[in-house]
Parts: sequence; C-alpha cells; structure tokens
Amino acid sequence: MKAIFLSICLMFFISFNYGQVDNQSTKNTSVGFELDALPYITGGYYGSVWVGHNHLRYRAVIAKTETPDFVLEDGFTNNEIMAYAAIVDYFFQPDFKGWWIGTGLEYWDAKIQTDAQLNTAEYNNTVFTIGGGYVWKFYKNFYLNPWVAGHLRIAGDKDVLVDESTFETKSFLPEVSLKLGWHF
Repeated sequence: MKAIFLSICLMFFISFNYGQVDNQSTKNTSVGFELDALPYITGGYYGSVWVGHNHLRYRAVIAKTETPDFVLEDGFTNNEIMAYAAIVDYFFQPDFKGWWIGTGLEYWDAKIQTDAQLNTAEYNNTVFTIGGGYVWKFYKNFYLNPWVAGHLRIAGDKDVLVDESTFETKSFLPEVSLKLGWHF
C-alpha cells in the first residue's frame, strides 16, 4: 500500500513537471522541499517535496512521529505513526510566499503499546487533512513556514486492542508546527 501510494505521487509530480507545453506556462513553476520541526522534536522525521505552478503547490510527504505520552490516553505508550500524504496548497500571492491554504489525503500506518509494553498493536487510518500557514522568505528562496492543520479520520481502525485494553483513535486531531523549506 505504501509503495503504491508513493509511486502514484511520484508519477503525478513527474507528469506535472514535464507536461508543460510552452515557456510561458513554465515561467511560474518551482520545485522545492521542506523539513518540519514537530516530528524531529518527537524523535521522528519529516520530508516533503513539491512542485508548484502559478498559485498551486502539489506536495508529497513522508513523516514519522511518536505521539508524546502526555497526549495519549492513560495506560498507553509508544504510539508511533508513519504518515504518507498527498497535499494540494493554494497560495494567495505569486512566487509561493505569504498566506496559503491546503487540503489532501494521508495514510497513517501506526503502532502502539500499553504501559506494560507486553505486545505491540498495529493500526492504520486514512485521514482527510486541511490546513494553512504563512511562507516567509528570509533569504532568497529559503523560507520559514508556520502552519496549522486539522486531521479527520475518514477510514481505518477506530478501536485498537492492545494486550487487554482498547486504544481509541481520535476522529479529529489538530496540529501546529514550523517548517523550513527551500525552492528553486
């Protein structure tokens, strides 16, 4: 499932980038990448590559994060999430700066344990995400991107049996973070 999802994203980005017909239409095209602080803080990683044309930016994202225990229900620990996402953003200004809004789909492949750490239960969710932020270019095409998003579970596991306890995945999760990016 993960390999198919990433292959589709790659084909989409390649076809978009090379599908332009004339020089006028590629004038406003840019390619870039981003790193996000939140997954690194929790012991994971985040990377996204993107292709943008005019006011639209198409992103493929891969991230790994571990949910801090203080956010989890009592009795659970080690909630590790691998996320794969395809996102489309709209920028209100040209040159991929200023305010933006975006939406897309994510696939979360996750695992969790109880505090006893006897067994590990695996679960997955398909998530609809919507968010926005502000791209501030601080040096040429290097930028900071503070952002906020909401994630709505639309399919997948709701109740996860771990040892003799049940972990209930949230139907809605808010998120806020800061990205560092560059584009050319």
